[in-house]
Amino acid sequence: MKTLFAGLIVCAIPILAHHSFEAEYDYKQPVTLKGTVTKVEWMNPHVYYYVDVKDEKGAVTNWAVEAGAPNGLYRQGWRKESLKAGDTVTVQGFRAKAGDHHINGRAVTLPDGRRVFGGSADDGGPAAQRN
Repeated sequence: MKTLFAGLIVCAIPILAHHSFEAEYDYKQPVTLKGTVTKVEWMNPHVYYYVDVKDEKGAVTNWAVEAGAPNGLYRQGWRKESLKAGDTVTVQGFRAKAGDHHINGRAVTLPDGRRVFGGSADDGGPAAQRN
């Protein structure tokens, strides 16, 4: 019985870890960031990358950008080598409800000028119905 209970808990953890757009982000707070990529984490369930952004006073803030799942991004034209530390990018997205330096990245202009979609088509976020 203990083994069954432990198995159920382990299986439930990924379900609890996944979230909808509405649970964490605010579509009323669009954000555009321009900066330098500091780190890329290409893994399930979402790709994360981090961007150093300078404000008007020159202070640098590191923003976490959540993108879609690796498979979804691949279908949108991303490759692991599409984004790497040191690249200058422009990211459009929506700010986290918590108000921290964390966004859901919906589109990113890559260093080569290509603009690629950064979210999931079925995440319930803005424009999800367009796909």
